[in-house]
Formats: sequence, C-alpha cells, structure tokens
Amino acid sequence: MDKDIIVSWMEAGMIQVPNLLMQKYKQIGLDEKELALLLHILSFIEAGNEFPTPEQLAGRMTINSSECSGLLRKLVQMQILSIEEGLSEDGIRFEKYSLSSLWARLADELKFDKKQNGLKHTLLEEHDLYTLFEQEFGRPLSPMECENLAMWLDDDGQDPVIIKAALREAVLAGKLSFRYIDRILFNWKRNGVRTLEQARMQGIQFRQKTKQPAQPATETTSKTIPVYNWLEP
Repeated sequence: MDKDIIVSWMEAGMIQVPNLLMQKYKQIGLDEKELALLLHILSFIEAGNEFPTPEQLAGRMTINSSECSGLLRKLVQMQILSIEEGLSEDGIRFEKYSLSSLWARLADELKFDKKQNGLKHTLLEEHDLYTLFEQEFGRPLSPMECENLAMWLDDDGQDPVIIKAALREAVLAGKLSFRYIDRILFNWKRNGVRTLEQARMQGIQFRQKTKQPAQPATETTSKTIPVYNWLEP
C-alpha cells in the first residue's frame, strides 16, 4: 500500500516554483490569493491543461468561480498573465495561458536589485574615497578639493579604485597634492590605463628606467609617464 501511495504521488507530478517568485511577488503587486492562483495555473499547465477554466481553478481554492474570474482579469490587466493563441497538430486553434510576462517582470526585478546593489557599492566606494583622502591629507577636504574629486568621478569617469591608487602613488612619491594626483590620472587615462594591473605594469617599467644610472633624473621625469606603484589593500 505504501508503494502505491508513493507511485500515485510521483505520477501526480510536481511543479517547480522559482524562489524569486516567492521572494518578489509582493514587490510586483501580487497578494497571496493571486500568487496561489498563478501557482494553480502553473500546476494545470504542467499537467497538460494550458487553459483551465475559472471553475477548475476555483475548485482547488477557497474562492468561487466568480471571484476567480475577477482575479484572472486583474492579472491580465496587470500584465502578469496573458492569454495566447495556439495551433494544434490538427490545425485547430486554441487559447492558452502564458506566464512569460510574469517571468519577464521577475527578471526586471532581479536587474533592478543588481543595479541598486551596484549603486550602493559605488556610493560606499566613493564615501571610502573621500575618507581616504582626508586621512592621507590629515585634514577635511576643502570645497575645491571635493569638487576635484567629483570631477574625476563624474566628468572623467575615473574608477574610485584607480583614484585611490593615484593617491597612494602621490603619497609614496612624497608629493601629496591634488595637482600631482590629477597629473597621474591624466597620464594613466591618456595611455589607456583602466585597471590596477595595467598601472602595475607601467609602474614596473617606470622603476626599471629610473634605476638606470646613465639616465639623469630630469630626463627620466620628462620622458616617462609618471605611473606609480601603490600600497596593497
């Protein structure tokens, strides 16, 4: 008997419910009744019935067919559920429910979350950037200096990580000034330096040249790009 119960249970089938739907149904404007209705529609579709009637759906729920019809209309108006036309192998047209709009809405929510997380990360990086500058300068930044930082970020599109690297290069060189840091960033950008690894490679090349005794310091300074190594985080 136990085996028969298990076989019947397995033959009844299962539906896969995305975790994202359970996490985000409230954000996309659904309540628990509408969520349950969508899950029942998904269950019918998985069982081969792509267009269950309001009576069939209500038979599984604690609502009547009239309320079920109202919820279905609402879901269609919300562009969560859609009714599409299909064509059978015999050439007979039929209607079916589609949850494609629901999945698209959830995908948009996921994209939005990632964008928001990216924005939060950027804001944290920028806050850390201002804090690091004040720590290295040993004082609060002036309005003009804050404007310079904002210009590097917004107008020049500099990565906060690259700006931090330029700051630390200025510290190592003993030339802690915004003008000097701006010169570093200008030369890095002009020479296509976009990553820390690229800056590291140019820093190695710079130090190799400065170690050559035949080259005067003034000539090295004028002919090489001031790419500077930075402190490891």
